[in-house]
Amino acid sequence: DVQLQASGGGLVQAGGSLRLSCTGSAYSFNDDSIGWFRQAPGKEREGVSCISSRDAYYVDSVRGRFTISRDNRKNAVHLQMNSLKPEDTAVYYCGALVGCRDSPVGSDFVYWGQGTLVTVSS
Repeated sequence: DVQLQASGGGLVQAGGSLRLSCTGSAYSFNDDSIGWFRQAPGKEREGVSCISSRDAYYVDSVRGRFTISRDNRKNAVHLQMNSLKPEDTAVYYCGALVGCRDSPVGSDFVYWGQGTLVTVSS
C-alpha cells in the first residue's frame, strides 16, 4: 500500500525548534509536489508549506520561520520549524499535492498519511 509517514513531532517550548520528516512507502516522490498541512483541535485543515521540483512555498504565518526541503535520494521531505509559537500547536501531516503554489491551502492536498503531533508550550 502507498503510505506517507510523518515523524519528528513532540513537545517544545515557545521559541524552540523541531524538524519534521516525511517518507514514502511504496511511493517514490520523484518530482511530485509534496507538502505539509496541519490541523489543530476544533479547527480546519491549514496548509503550511509545499515543495515542487523547483520551488518552495509557505503560508504567511510560518514564512521566515519554517523551511521545507527534499531529499529525493532518500525519498524524504523535511520541515525545519524554528521560533515555534503556541499557535503552531497541531497535528502535522505530509501529503501530495497536484500542484505547489504560494500559500497552499488544505484542499490542495490529495493524499496524505498519519500525522505527527507538535505541541508548543508558552
